[in-house]
Order: sequence, then structure tokens, then C-alpha cells
Amino acid sequence: MRPVSRGCNDSMKILFLHGWQSVPGGVKPSFLAQHRHTVFNPALPDEDFEAAVRIAQAEYDRHRLDVVVGSSRGGAVAMNLDSEDTPLVLLCPAWKKYGTVKTVKPGTTIPHS
Repeated sequence: MRPVSRGCNDSMKILFLHGWQSVPGGVKPSFLAQHRHTVFNPALPDEDFEAAVRIAQAEYDRHRLDVVVGSSRGGAVAMNLDSEDTPLVLLCPAWKKYGTVKTVKPGTTIPHS
């Protein structure tokens, strides 16, 4: 069972999925890591969406995560994961361009769409 609320200083395990033509270790995942979170930030191929989903799913399955964050194309990848009850945070998700999922699961946060 996941905690209902967390303190502002609690560390989280985050799967960060970068956008198209971005690379691991960018500004956003680095910011999270600098603030004491454990960030898993795999390299996702730009030209093969299905491979990106497979890589992200393998990372998800490997770690017990508190949240999945997806930025742009990474948001579309996150929407296509089997992420069970893990919350999603989607930053400008490019869902209209990539993947087959057209809705988000309950509890998903989209700070900017």
C-alpha cells in the first residue's frame, strides 16, 4: 500500500521519462535528484515508440516506484505503461502524436497540458 501523503522532505523513487530528442540527465530529472529523490532516467529511443515503452516498462518493473513522471513524448510513454496504482505526473504529454492510449488513469496530474 502506498502512503496517502508525504512530508515535503521525504525522498521518493521516481521514474523520469524524457521527451523526444532529450537525453537522460536533463534539467528536470537532475533537479529532482538534487533534491534527494532517487531518479531512474533511462535513455529512450526517439524513432521507436514501442521500444521506448518496453524500456520504460522494464525500468518500472525493476523498481518499486512512488511516481512516474513523463515529459512531452515521455508523457505519452508513461500513459502507455502498465503502471498499476503508481501515480503519473505528465508534463505537456504528447499523447495525440504517440501511442494508443487517449485517456489517463484516475489520480494522474498534468501540471501543464
